[in-house]
Amino acid sequence: MKAVYPVLFTKVESSILVEVPDLNITTEGKDMNDAIEMARDAIELVCVSMEDSNEEIQNPSDSLDVEKGEFSNAGVTVLSYVDIDSDEYRRKIDTKVVRKNVSLPSWLNYEADKAGINVSRVLQDALMEKLGVSHKS
Repeated sequence: MKAVYPVLFTKVESSILVEVPDLNITTEGKDMNDAIEMARDAIELVCVSMEDSNEEIQNPSDSLDVEKGEFSNAGVTVLSYVDIDSDEYRRKIDTKVVRKNVSLPSWLNYEADKAGINVSRVLQDALMEKLGVSHKS
């Protein structure tokens, strides 16, 4: 899932407080770059968790009122938008290996062994090409 969520960023003394009202998320960052990354990571984590639980994910609001933010009285609040890609995030965090049994003709297995070919790697590469996806770490 790709989406763009409105996010409220509030500058306080030593950090930037982050609020994503659509998903009931709060976090913080040490500066604006860190705050944006923290927001993106939190949104993607929540969305992946909801996808895994078959929960409906709240569509992003068109806009937010900065004066209604949870931290609006703590400092200067600005509205910005953070893009997310839960599929890419899943590829980044989900590194567990799943065992699958594959049937090959004996002669083909012999040839692959003789050539030192990793059949599992070839299968992974072929599946990623067929599905049009890539593993990005």
